[in-house]
Amino acid sequence: MIISLTVNGEVRDVAVEPHYLLSDVLRDRLDLTATHVGCEQGICGACTVLVDGQPARACLLFAVQMEGHAVTTLEGGAPSVELRALRAAFHTHHAQQCGFCTPGILMTFAAYLRDHPDCDEAGVRAVLGGNLCRCTGYGPIVRAIMAASAALREVADV
Repeated sequence: MIISLTVNGEVRDVAVEPHYLLSDVLRDRLDLTATHVGCEQGICGACTVLVDGQPARACLLFAVQMEGHAVTTLEGGAPSVELRALRAAFHTHHAQQCGFCTPGILMTFAAYLRDHPDCDEAGVRAVLGGNLCRCTGYGPIVRAIMAASAALREVADV
């Protein structure tokens, strides 16, 4: 069957079977490979994308469910101010090692910082519990997210 998906602001017609997962369609049909597939059970968070602006696990969604919804991946055209701040902070704070978990974390926290501009470390750590990283021990990731939050607050105050 052919479905129309709105991905990164662009409508794409894609041939799929009803059982195809969004993560597989993004990677294999649309060549958007920043959406990583780790556990395929929604536990690791590596496949996190935004659906209508909210984080969602692409490995748990059928592609056919996404008709009529806006899907945003890390490759999305114009990155949000939150995503730009996170990318800069991850670089400054060396918050990635192998990078496998990074796209899912960035997408999760782009939405989180948008919705929680005054977040605290406890809140960040609670949300980060939905993303598994086997390299960094989470300290640099938390520091980067907190730095991005602070940078966004500075910009908002100007």
